[in-house]
Amino acid sequence: MSEETPVSVTMEKDGDVAVIIVNNPPVNALSWHVRQGLEDHFAAAIADDSVKAIVLRCAGATFIAGADISEFGKPPRGPDFNAVLNSIEAAPKPVVAAIHGTALGGGLETALVCHYRVAVPSAKLGVPEVKLGLLPGAGGTQRLPRVVGVEAAATMTSTGDPLPATKAKEIGLVDELAGEDSLAADAIAFARAKIAAGPRPTRERPVFGDVAVIEQLKTANAKRWRGFEAPYANLACVEAATRLPFDEGLAFEREQFMKLMFGSQSAAQRHIFFAERQAAKIDGLPKDTQLRDIKKVGVIGAGTMGGGISMNFLQKGIPVTIVEMQQDALDRGIGVIRKNYDASAAKGRFKPEQVDQMMGILTPTLSLDDLADCDLIIEAVYEDMDVKKDIFGKLDAIAKPGAILASNTSYLDVDEIATATSRPGDVLGMHFFSPANVMKLLEVVRGEKTAPDALATAMAIGKKIGKVAVVAGVCDGFIGNRMLKPRQVEAMNLLMEGATPAQVDKVHVDFGMPMGPFQMSDLAGVDIGWHRDPNRIETIRDALCAEGRWGQKKQAGFYDYDDKRTPSESARVAEIIEQFRAKAGVEKRAISDQEIIERTLYPMVNEGALILSEGKAQRASDIDVVWIYGYGWPVYRGGPMFWAGLEGTDKIVAALEQHGFTVAPLLKEKAEAKTGF
Repeated sequence: MSEETPVSVTMEKDGDVAVIIVNNPPVNALSWHVRQGLEDHFAAAIADDSVKAIVLRCAGATFIAGADISEFGKPPRGPDFNAVLNSIEAAPKPVVAAIHGTALGGGLETALVCHYRVAVPSAKLGVPEVKLGLLPGAGGTQRLPRVVGVEAAATMTSTGDPLPATKAKEIGLVDELAGEDSLAADAIAFARAKIAAGPRPTRERPVFGDVAVIEQLKTANAKRWRGFEAPYANLACVEAATRLPFDEGLAFEREQFMKLMFGSQSAAQRHIFFAERQAAKIDGLPKDTQLRDIKKVGVIGAGTMGGGISMNFLQKGIPVTIVEMQQDALDRGIGVIRKNYDASAAKGRFKPEQVDQMMGILTPTLSLDDLADCDLIIEAVYEDMDVKKDIFGKLDAIAKPGAILASNTSYLDVDEIATATSRPGDVLGMHFFSPANVMKLLEVVRGEKTAPDALATAMAIGKKIGKVAVVAGVCDGFIGNRMLKPRQVEAMNLLMEGATPAQVDKVHVDFGMPMGPFQMSDLAGVDIGWHRDPNRIETIRDALCAEGRWGQKKQAGFYDYDDKRTPSESARVAEIIEQFRAKAGVEKRAISDQEIIERTLYPMVNEGALILSEGKAQRASDIDVVWIYGYGWPVYRGGPMFWAGLEGTDKIVAALEQHGFTVAPLLKEKAEAKTGF
């Protein structure tokens, strides 16, 4: 080994068993120097005649957790991973992997070339590459069907979900369970017991199981995998293992891996993987910022949002006091929370006693005064500035010093809300997305005077309750809804010019969104924010609302709905649109799908560029995280700002100018440099 090579692999002997130990904190990733160490020490153990068996284990908290992602896209260094694995598999002495923590991705592929596997019951084993738009690229798709059979291999590779060691033992992935505290000794004893049996190279084992299961998996996951390439590539590789000799199967796997590795989907999914971690970091905040202690939370409003927000905290054992104005509204809200928890318990997500525990730390009340001992108070009433300021004025007198006062507003000015208090440093926005107990996004809105420790605490508590929290600045609609607005405006303009709601929605669904602008409007309620004056009909939406076409809840909106809420195109809506067109003197024309993309999605990128230049988002990747987790932007397209780079910022600018938009200076800058964000 060269002098500058870190020593991350060592070897010690226990009689006739060599123990090779990987120590590359924090997760024993397969960095180039680990591969080098494995190659050197396995060669030494194989050459040593006194060694009759070899154990591979890891120091620290885990077995090899996978590839070193920081090396992706960089020039190769150190020995080739596949070559190292092949030499381990070809060892003329039995090799035993001793697994604790997680053996994921390249870690499990390393364990698979060992002839036997011993694991502690708490270990987890899996191949999660599909979640980064990839597949196991070091023989995982070829060795798994030989060890666990086609069904388990196809399921593991295409879903990426890890298995507990106990389940892995049942399917033959683990040969023996070791004691939680005696893994090293148990693995050595197991290896010694296998000396007589000798090595068992995985590649020489036959593939077993019914290949028909692959088509069944595709059918069962058709909705979940819509638009994704990686699950299908994983299945194609497992299928190849059933019909090709091992080395040809490996070559097929390699070809598929490279295709994904250099494709846009994996690049997008890897971008989001890092973007999500980056979003948690707050620019300009001292590292040693002390967090405030959040032991009890108050929620104002027991409606859909307030109830959903409360559930997040209750599930983490944080007591919640929930306030309503009227007893019947309070009872209804508590009833919905209970019903939701009971439904989850029926599906096995909670035990009935857990539901009782969660409901036991929920205190319903009609008095704001009962929030006096809360450390964080979240207001979740409807979007009206006067109502919110009135509540915050009252909270100012009630809340204890140091309590964080948060508004779950989706549009309103947090700075103006803060003026109702004498403590603007304690005020910020916590914008949850509906349903709040399910959706992962949390926009934490930093007011002009929000104290750094209040902001850091809100971000940390967001993470604690399982949210992906993103810092946003104060502006109309913050990040997500501000970018949604130009999309909705253009979608309505397209109707006036000749597109139908179904055509606009289909373009968005084909792009990978869960639904289009008009389906979303019908689901949320066409009447949200409507002025409620049936005599004031200025827009198509006003006309729909005046006729009671408020969306799915009324079985009529931009679409007609049957009892099962299945949409169909509406003759009445087509008539209303035609009337508006005639009144405005607009001639109907054919609109292409490409024009719909250019006029609904490109303006979002433009708005994102404005948000960035105004400093309302910390970084472009934060905007992507908002759209992935809050609005269902397809993860394989990496969010609107990442997608802009794939699409070509110069192409976007040219189209926006052609359609008469004012282009954001930052977007123009990127287009001139021919770069993305």
